[in-house]
Amino acid sequence: MTPRILEEYRKETVPALTKKFNYANVMMVPRIEKISVNIGVGEANQSPNLLEDAIKTLRQITGQQPSVRRAKKSIANFKLREGMPVGAMVTLRQARMWEFYDRLINTAIPQIRDFRGMSPNCFDGHGNYTMGIREQIVFPEINIDKVAKIRGMNISIVTSAKTDEEALELLKSLKFPFRKN
Repeated sequence: MTPRILEEYRKETVPALTKKFNYANVMMVPRIEKISVNIGVGEANQSPNLLEDAIKTLRQITGQQPSVRRAKKSIANFKLREGMPVGAMVTLRQARMWEFYDRLINTAIPQIRDFRGMSPNCFDGHGNYTMGIREQIVFPEINIDKVAKIRGMNISIVTSAKTDEEALELLKSLKFPFRKN
């Protein structure tokens, strides 16, 4: 079974982008390569349960086992030593990536309070888009009653686009909810 968004990408997005940017062949059309979801848990050294909670949340949202991220350097002001756990992350590719993208734009993002659209200025100069979500409870997989602490997360959409303009057109054609200027 092919994900719905992937079907739209193949049938509508590829021809539209090929026409707009005059690509010579289909392989030149930008595509989403991966989506990374990251939750930082700065208080993990005081309470290990918070890290377990973040891992469980990511597993519910993405359907994939997260990896624990550890501190690269010791920072005395934060009582942080090298190698201590500081967060969890998941990298999604292929079918899971497309399913997550579909749930993100159609169910999670519209649940955000006072939502007026995502900023089109969050590209990194190489065609990748990063956004932050303040509450994990916008995802329908999360049971609000069992949430110990409201956490935010960073979501990075990595594309094969060479420029931000190409990536912006790619995400617009995939119905990403950008703010109207």
